[in-house]
Amino acid sequence: MTEPTSDPGRTDAADPAGASRGETGAGSDDHYTDRYGRAPRPRRWRRMGALLTGVVVLAGTGIAYVGWTKFGPKDIESEQLGYSVLDESSVELRIRLTRSDPSVPVVCVVRAMSRDLTEIGRREVVIAPSGAEQTVQVSTVIETSEPPASAAIYTCTDSVPGYLETE
Repeated sequence: MTEPTSDPGRTDAADPAGASRGETGAGSDDHYTDRYGRAPRPRRWRRMGALLTGVVVLAGTGIAYVGWTKFGPKDIESEQLGYSVLDESSVELRIRLTRSDPSVPVVCVVRAMSRDLTEIGRREVVIAPSGAEQTVQVSTVIETSEPPASAAIYTCTDSVPGYLETE
């Protein structure tokens, strides 16, 4: 049998402390926690928000760095001005080189290609320091093993190998 309660239509023997009726007691907090779950801890959510913000900032910084290094201003920029086939075994290539520090020597690797675009000649061209001029124009002849069809700049760098003279 159940004990009498103040509400005649209610028989709640499982709640002897009266927590369901709003009475305060030792078990009232446990009853709400069991029924509705614990309230979220604000400190935990603040930590998660700070952590998420940090991750987003780091990712944005990384993307900005990659974009800057890939698409930002270059220390050395080369431009092909044109080429002329001189004969069956050589081609002349004209290039324009712009560097941020004209006192630094630069080496450019240029190559000649046949009609089927295979490389048939290659040359390393050293561009010596140019004083105050940042932009210089250079012309070089590439010797080939077959009749050349075109010539192009392969790469330019300020890391001049030791076996090349920079006078």
